[in-house]
Amino acid sequence: MAAMIRALRGPAERKPSRWRLVASAALVTMAGCDTIRDAAEGLLDHRTPRQRYADALTAAGLGTTALAGDWTGAGRRALVDAPLVTSPYEEEGYLSPGEPVAIAFRIRVRRGQEVSLQVELPGDTSTTLFVDAWVMEGDSVPDYGHVASADSGERSLRISPRRDGEMILRAQAELLRGGRFRAVVRLSPTLAFPVKPGTERDVGSRFGAPRDAGSRSHHGIDIFAARGTPVVAAAPGVVNRVQETPIGGKVVWMRDTLGNSLYYAHLDRQAVTAGMRVGLGDTLGFVGNTGNARTTPPHLHFGVYRRGEGPVDPWWFVHRPRGSAPRLVADTARLGRWIRPANRRALLQSGPSPRADTVRFLMPHAAMRVLSAAGEWYRVRMPDGATGFVSARHTESAEVAIGRLPIEGAVLARPAPATAPSDVVAVLGGADSVAVLGRFNDYVLVRSRRGVGWVQHQ
Repeated sequence: MAAMIRALRGPAERKPSRWRLVASAALVTMAGCDTIRDAAEGLLDHRTPRQRYADALTAAGLGTTALAGDWTGAGRRALVDAPLVTSPYEEEGYLSPGEPVAIAFRIRVRRGQEVSLQVELPGDTSTTLFVDAWVMEGDSVPDYGHVASADSGERSLRISPRRDGEMILRAQAELLRGGRFRAVVRLSPTLAFPVKPGTERDVGSRFGAPRDAGSRSHHGIDIFAARGTPVVAAAPGVVNRVQETPIGGKVVWMRDTLGNSLYYAHLDRQAVTAGMRVGLGDTLGFVGNTGNARTTPPHLHFGVYRRGEGPVDPWWFVHRPRGSAPRLVADTARLGRWIRPANRRALLQSGPSPRADTVRFLMPHAAMRVLSAAGEWYRVRMPDGATGFVSARHTESAEVAIGRLPIEGAVLARPAPATAPSDVVAVLGGADSVAVLGRFNDYVLVRSRRGVGWVQHQ
């Protein structure tokens, strides 16, 4: 099966060959309009790389296997269990090739921000990762809106949402592939700061602040700086208008490559003309207090407008989140291994934070597999497939036995009745004594000379 899966990896990602493109061109030349349209639709493939891979598994007769089902289920469950994280966030872990798993993250994003997921597999250049993003539109997977996928072979994804909300980012390796990984989730602004030099500390009035005794609201942010400080293009684009108005004074409008209209007002003087193409950081004018700002200190009124929507809050377009990811202190030697609670304070929580919701209370000796680590937290998977986070400080390695038992019968791969020969790790005789490493419901995790597995034991 592994050989069949490896054989699938190339065709699922290969670009159209040269002869196919030539043949398609000939078809277009000879055919009428309807045939041209049909041929073009046949060449366009709107499936995500992950969907193409899943379809290739089905075409090869592997789509209905238990392993493929586990892989699909792991991807779906990762969306439901995705923990809420804040930027910047880093996690190191181990994707077991023999146990399909996906890693997902949920993060709150504001319009004007870009969220990115970067996944590194140190030393591995062959494993294909499928990286996707969803907008949360409801409380269940069918309500999530898929918005983007990384190109085949890419291990990173960057996306800017059209509105405020929560997004889920997921990474999953192809079947029977995996290894150590490092994932980084980060928020960043989509625009550069429009005053140079200048920082966010220079912003003195935010979007929505009342104006004219509350009769209107502020449609931008005010950035205070010395008169004559350069005002720069916050993104590449084209200057639309350069004019002087009673309210804005000397103003510059530009259209950036992201589809935003950027408004610079109260300039002391302008340095561009309409129709000019400008690059990131090019000078558009200089800070002043013209227009209705004559009685205020010099500042730039900076606004962002979207076609059909009007003004939107510019703060999130230029705000750069501060701070760094928590230092990793959890023992990464336990990645991929079994652990258990070290005391009664160990809880399975929904995220890597003591304020996260409690998913379940952990019974003494409850066995958990470590998937990854972030700060002082382990992301773990329970024997029934549930995932969550547990404080590493309240866990211990399950390598040291908590006792021994004489066992006769089958040692199972999972704490559930065997349904296929592959579910049986070993068959022990009555004289065999095994080390007990942990528990789950009425099963115990044991280590015998033939491997680690589960045995039913009341």
